[in-house]
Amino acid sequence: MTASSGRRVLLAAPRGYCAGVDRAVIAVEKALEQYGAPIYVRHEIVHNKYVVQTLEKKGAIFVERTEEVPPGNIVMFSAHGVAPVVHEEARQGRLATIDATCPLVTKVHKEAVRYAAEDYDILLIGHEGHEEVIGTSGEAPDHIQLVDGPEDVAKVEVRDPSKVVWLSQTTLSVDETMETVDALKTKFPGLVSPPSDDICYATQNRQLAVKQMGAEAELVIVVGSRNSSNSKRLVEVAKLAGARDAHLVDFASEIDESWLDGVTTVGVTSGASVPEVLVEEVLEWLAERGYGDVELVRAAEETITFSLPKELRRDLREEAAALVAERGGSGTPAA
Repeated sequence: MTASSGRRVLLAAPRGYCAGVDRAVIAVEKALEQYGAPIYVRHEIVHNKYVVQTLEKKGAIFVERTEEVPPGNIVMFSAHGVAPVVHEEARQGRLATIDATCPLVTKVHKEAVRYAAEDYDILLIGHEGHEEVIGTSGEAPDHIQLVDGPEDVAKVEVRDPSKVVWLSQTTLSVDETMETVDALKTKFPGLVSPPSDDICYATQNRQLAVKQMGAEAELVIVVGSRNSSNSKRLVEVAKLAGARDAHLVDFASEIDESWLDGVTTVGVTSGASVPEVLVEEVLEWLAERGYGDVELVRAAEETITFSLPKELRRDLREEAAALVAERGGSGTPAA
């Protein structure tokens, strides 16, 4: 079986790490390098199994709740962002903090605060239980209500239809979000849109590349974890774009060879939390089965980068120890 048999791969560009994920992962690595292990991280730094396992081996400890971190230690907040109450929990817990929230998520948080201060009802389009939604809702819980898709619109009630604004989770499908927005506008003609699109550039670009390949690829393989919202959306977008089949896998070993039956063109992409090494393994797996001809499908150029969290410029171990000394209580700060 060789590439000359007509089998080929369409490789999406851009794919994989976005600027926010790159910043967050590097932040954990820099913190470990500067302060030594352990560095505690509240929730997964990004939604990718391989990344989390790799950082754990280097000394990162992932926790679900702030109170799991012993006093006098350093805790990092993930790229998805946290509510103000979590910052207060860290302060009460005598912890030094590093905020690795993606700047694009921070933008949505600031919009929520501003519209709440102007007494708007805020309709947050997103998926219930997602860390980003929890964090954004926590900025203005008395003003925000979640709208989890067009089917939720019928039950939405607001105080004043002339003072309603929508915001959204950054990792949603563009098409799905706009379908929800259209339904909301039908119900609330005065609905205000945020000053700029909340769905992040990386999510949009990755979906655009998949749309371009979906019409040609009978099968699309999306590399990404099952708790990654943007990765799951790529599977949905591929099917809507015309792909006969699409699957989400963490690793090449999860690909079922039966998926290739009758397939001449395979599309490959990856979610915004996925390191390129995992895509390379999928390409190698496909090449071994005759899909060695790889064509790039480029939807956009990405040049955005974000600076690392400013907290990395301080001596956080010293700050954490000082918090314990000032407020009392035992701690187990790392050396």
